[in-house]
Amino acid sequence: MFAKRQSALAAAAGQAPGSGASGPGLGPLIRFLKRPMVAVGAAGLLTLGAAALFLVVLGDPRAGMPSARVALSREAPPPAEAASAYEVFAADVFALYQDPSALPEGMAAEAAIITLPDGTRAAGGAGITAPVLPARPLPPAPVAGLSRPGPDGPLPVIAPDGRTPATAYARPFQPDGRPRVALIVGGLGLNAATTRAAIERLPAEVTLGFVPHAEGLQGWIDLARAHGHEVLIELPLEPTGYPDNDPGPYTLLAGEGPEAMEAKLDWILSRAQGYFGLTNYLGDRFAASDVAAADLMSTLRERGLAFIDDGTLARRPGAFARATATTVIDETQTPAAIIGRLNALEAAAKTRGQALGAGFSYPVTVEAAARWTAGLNARGVQLAPASAMTRRPGR
Repeated sequence: MFAKRQSALAAAAGQAPGSGASGPGLGPLIRFLKRPMVAVGAAGLLTLGAAALFLVVLGDPRAGMPSARVALSREAPPPAEAASAYEVFAADVFALYQDPSALPEGMAAEAAIITLPDGTRAAGGAGITAPVLPARPLPPAPVAGLSRPGPDGPLPVIAPDGRTPATAYARPFQPDGRPRVALIVGGLGLNAATTRAAIERLPAEVTLGFVPHAEGLQGWIDLARAHGHEVLIELPLEPTGYPDNDPGPYTLLAGEGPEAMEAKLDWILSRAQGYFGLTNYLGDRFAASDVAAADLMSTLRERGLAFIDDGTLARRPGAFARATATTVIDETQTPAAIIGRLNALEAAAKTRGQALGAGFSYPVTVEAAARWTAGLNARGVQLAPASAMTRRPGR
């Protein structure tokens, strides 16, 4: 073996430069590169290098080809199930009254459907949990001398001795010098469960408004007075968009004559006894008529009845006694929105000395009002019936 290695060295020594011989330091490298696996690897690296150089010099060869992008997104999680009124108000999340923004997300009124006189359906909350309050009864109606027979039933009148329904059927009130706030909850008589809850769970000072078309209206008014609530009858008045926007049968229209108005009004006033006044149900178009509004107020004044509006007829004086609500508390029917309006009502009372709010008998409204009124005394505010907010013309 030694002799063969000597012969190979001797042959290599006799070759001319460039004819296949390398310098003494490159021989091992050349032999290494001649190995099959090394050669394959080197060829691969050379190919990759050439491709990279091609892209750098000439750019992406696919740059001009059509392309498309697909936007991928995750499906949004399903909305949280709305909490029931029990979960909203039983949870001690804002101590019955405070910042409504403290309500947990998703705390909204659970749906409950109430049919309005015009046939539309309104949603409210469900599951009223405020406690039943002890009854603080008012004298039963009717009071002698405050009615006379009418074509459809007894009609309210001023008694010969000067007593009026506006004073005789109102809840007595003695101011104590503190700011006072009053609240009307209307739309009652349409839903038996909510009507009973409002009667039994709201303080006696909260004034209740009943729909004249309600079945068993006199029984509801008797029950309300037995629990201490003074009562208003809701008067359907012509709104913008009538008759598509229809408050229901016996709606008083701005363009009808005094005889037609009197006939409708007599039917509504004879539906029951024991109410101290009326309040409007809708009526912005009616309120725009000087003649119609004046005729209505004149009739109520002659019958000794008060009139309290929700702001729609604020500039219309008259009736035996008048008041206008400071705010409607439940235009948005969620606990947070209603509590916010009640907070604002209370703040207005502390600033101005008194304030009057109005709301509809959505279960969530009844629940919120019951919880809010429970803490008024501790917060330095006196709860008053709505009749205490009325003023007689010229006084």
